[in-house]
Amino acid sequence: MLPTHVKVVEVGPRDGLQNEAALVPAHIKIDLVNRLSAAGFANIEVTSFVSPKWVPQMADNAAVLAGIDRRPGTSFSALTPNVKGLENALKCSVDEVVIFGSASETFSQRNIACSIAESIERFRPLVQCAKEANLRVRGGISMVFGCPFEGDVPLRAVIDVVERMAALGCDEIDLADTIGVATAGHVEETIHAVSEVFPKERLAGHFHDTYGQALANVLASLQAGISIFHSAVAGLGGCPYAKGATGNVATEDLLYLLHGLGIRTGVDLEQVVEAGEFISAHLGRRPVSRVNNALTAKRLASAERATC
Repeated sequence: MLPTHVKVVEVGPRDGLQNEAALVPAHIKIDLVNRLSAAGFANIEVTSFVSPKWVPQMADNAAVLAGIDRRPGTSFSALTPNVKGLENALKCSVDEVVIFGSASETFSQRNIACSIAESIERFRPLVQCAKEANLRVRGGISMVFGCPFEGDVPLRAVIDVVERMAALGCDEIDLADTIGVATAGHVEETIHAVSEVFPKERLAGHFHDTYGQALANVLASLQAGISIFHSAVAGLGGCPYAKGATGNVATEDLLYLLHGLGIRTGVDLEQVVEAGEFISAHLGRRPVSRVNNALTAKRLASAERATC
């Protein structure tokens, strides 16, 4: 049985924009977050508190968080890789902090220069401080379904990291197909196995669309009992470590699927389409989202007929 309601976590402002080579001005990011908030998202991942040396796109984190409209009912999240990042996030009144580990040892070493076990130990004081501040903590696990360096990632390795994240006290855990190689059967198998060690209702699917399988993987996840998904407006994002990896599943495409299945999200698709048009126009390209492009073309055609 499919869920009647799904929480969609909008990650475009952080996970999507962080891969853009050209710096996006703070006022554009603020406008984007405000548009997404007005569309009705329960959770928006706004920015990260990573060193600007490594992610210069997020150097304006404090300015962005200070400038957004705090809509009641929307939780605003930030990625915090260490205690210093958490301290800065606390000053900006975030509602939730996000930590990110890997199911692949090689990727962990390449991405954050430490082993998986070392990364968990680094997160321990961060999570403790976050809990003392009454913040929710979300744990993301990258490379769950495949790694650009190791190839297939053993299911046992995924379960091990989930267990470690759960022991830290994570309120929610994201299973991320960072390079977009997952298939529906693999997703279903992974969810069933992971749900043996962590509550299914607190698991989230985070799919990229490199091989065009993201929506199929979302459907497989729904059928397996998952009711939280991440997506990025206009299909923003990508993985700098995986050649050819595309962005997150587009929010517009995800919403079209969910609404077509009769699943409530609380999010206005038309407003998300407009937000996708807004940020894509700034970036100088069309949205990756097929739904966005189809609905925009339909709207333009309707406007042309009305002026004839």
